[in-house]
Amino acid sequence: MAEHRMAGAADPGHDTRVFHFADSVFAHLPRADQRRWAQLYLQGLLTTPGRKSIRRLAAAVSAAPATASQSLHQFISASPWDWVPARQELIRLAGDHFPLRALTIGTVVLPKRGEHTCGVHRRFVPAAGRTISCQVGLGAFVTTGDEDLPVEWRLLLPEQWNEDARLRERARVPDAARHRPVWEHVLDLVDSVSDALPRRLPAHVPVVADLSEHLDVGRLLAGLDRRGHDFVVAVPAALPVLPADSRVSRAVPGAADAPLGPVGARQFLQHHHVLPPRAVTLAAPGGRGRQLRVVSELVRLPGSCRTYRLFTEWRPADSRAPRVWITSLTGRRVEQLTTLAQAQAGTCQTVSTLERDYGLLDFEGRSFPGWHHHMTLVSAAHVYDRLLHAGALDERLPQSA
Repeated sequence: MAEHRMAGAADPGHDTRVFHFADSVFAHLPRADQRRWAQLYLQGLLTTPGRKSIRRLAAAVSAAPATASQSLHQFISASPWDWVPARQELIRLAGDHFPLRALTIGTVVLPKRGEHTCGVHRRFVPAAGRTISCQVGLGAFVTTGDEDLPVEWRLLLPEQWNEDARLRERARVPDAARHRPVWEHVLDLVDSVSDALPRRLPAHVPVVADLSEHLDVGRLLAGLDRRGHDFVVAVPAALPVLPADSRVSRAVPGAADAPLGPVGARQFLQHHHVLPPRAVTLAAPGGRGRQLRVVSELVRLPGSCRTYRLFTEWRPADSRAPRVWITSLTGRRVEQLTTLAQAQAGTCQTVSTLERDYGLLDFEGRSFPGWHHHMTLVSAAHVYDRLLHAGALDERLPQSA
């Protein structure tokens, strides 16, 4: 057997902690060689500078990089191991060691060349300012206030991948993986995280997501309501809403006792808000807060009797339209709601960190299982670093039964 070395650890105890962590997360793998390659791939993600291709990971962790490269590729792209138990362990570790403040949904765009990589399609990406060939994934992040921990993933398959049997076979897409709307994926992520926690997702932990580009966001809100999950969700500006009061004489001058039909969410806040904008100061790194004004109102959705709060930053003289948010947390202060909405920005920063430091964009395989294997190891590397920073890895992590 080729000799493998652990590289890049300035702390003599670092390697041991990585091994113990990997033992906990990947204890379900049936073969010792699979567990060993999981340890080495994880170590490579943590210690390899720059681009984290499998070839570079192999060079960082093995004295025989050619052989290690083949084995790592086999482990990630071809080995049929189940990633679900590993992610459940990451969720458990996050819940055990960090206070849960929110469950945030983040979007990742992974540029790809060619047409055969699983889920690849052409899409306009605002951040790039152009249409690119890419994969799109959704991630669930456990948000603690200071940390955003990636613990669960879904790969979005475009509709053309539903029926092309040749593409699906080449990419090893399972029959159950089909094109689904984003709101279904979000509910699936929430269910997965909730089921993996010892006491399910606590009632005080809301779901935070940005669905401002999805007109069917109402399906997500209804699904979260049915599950008993509170939420703070960015919605399209044109989402139809109604005032919480059935009569709106106070909000519409000259229309005493006249009912108001559905109005777009942004228009409602601009023209039918009663309370003046409220000054809010958001905390920022270095102790310098950002001040903004927020306007909010209680609303209903057409066909529903449930009351929600709609809110947005108030910029009457600014052409840049801020996001409009809706929440089931009608009793929370506007400051608290605005802070929760800002958790979405923190998740975006974490996605950038995963891209820059943990190899999120560097998987070279084409298969559906390979993508999920790689994303699981990327998540494990980030969670390991956050646990290490929190001082939670001084002793061997307990394995779940």
